[in-house]
Amino acid sequence: MRATVIHAPYDIRVQEVPDPTIQQPTDVVLRVLRACICGSDLWAYRGESARQPGQRIGHEFIGIVEETGPEVGGFAAGDLVVAPFVWSDGTCEYCAEGLMTSCPQGGFWGSVGSDGGQGEAVRVPFADGTLVKLPAAAASDDRLLTALLALSDVLGTGHHAAVGAGVKPGSTVTVVGDGAVGLCGVMAAKRLGAERIIALGRHRVRTDIARTFGATDVVAERGEAAVAAVRDLTGGQGAHAVIEAVGTEQSMRTAVEITRDGGSIGYVGVPHGSGTGLDLGVMFDRNIALRGGVAPVRAYIPELLPDVLSGTIDPSPVFDLTIGLDEVPAGYRAMDERTALKVLIKP
Repeated sequence: MRATVIHAPYDIRVQEVPDPTIQQPTDVVLRVLRACICGSDLWAYRGESARQPGQRIGHEFIGIVEETGPEVGGFAAGDLVVAPFVWSDGTCEYCAEGLMTSCPQGGFWGSVGSDGGQGEAVRVPFADGTLVKLPAAAASDDRLLTALLALSDVLGTGHHAAVGAGVKPGSTVTVVGDGAVGLCGVMAAKRLGAERIIALGRHRVRTDIARTFGATDVVAERGEAAVAAVRDLTGGQGAHAVIEAVGTEQSMRTAVEITRDGGSIGYVGVPHGSGTGLDLGVMFDRNIALRGGVAPVRAYIPELLPDVLSGTIDPSPVFDLTIGLDEVPAGYRAMDERTALKVLIKP
């Protein structure tokens, strides 16, 4: 089969690799219908997170089950399924608590020795604990299929940030970051009942999506100017809940400074850079809580899926460029150069 492989920084290739096979009785093999490129993939692409030459890449995908291991009970050949970006056994204490990202037997797609989502097929370990079945009819609905793909990562990650930030009906929320996760954070905050949502971003196309998703205000400034603008919009106090969806020192510092005393920050931006931007003394004095981390999206899919199927929420606009598998290297360049927000792949 063909799959996306990373060989070195800025060296992404689509090449022939061995077909996936059932290796454990709990495995399934699925054919990928839709995949995408994540902003976090860019850190490997740019050489800021280490990868071995020849390692697979990609962790968001929807597919059709083609083969099942003898101990798989919940799926059969022909089922349409979505895969969260981490596989998990579904039986350990962490999985029972809804923290599938800490499953001792779990792992990330594209890790050494595993398949990546940006390919024609994937071997899925612990299928019963990992995959979620989707209505078969969705396979013929292109827009719905695209919206459902967001459940594999960005929609659940935005929701995780909103939950971590303590978004509740009537609250004021500020979202730091205008990437796909930040935009899904806007959608999640709206879904959870936020009354006012301030989106930080300077790219018109992206902030237009933020408004569509529920943002009531947009702040284009950065750094201290952004802090001043948010405080001006909130009567000098800041927001009850802040979603941090970037992961840099500056973005985290901004998040702290725009949080209202007694408020919370939900952080899901993958940390990168020389520092954290956190001053624990400031957070201590102002009673600011910090919650977040790697989103256990498998725990959120059952909650979010009905709203996507009904059209109550539609995250599909975050995918603004569609390519075939052979065009994946160009898709990485487009996201790296910020000419695309999030690239959809149709293998």
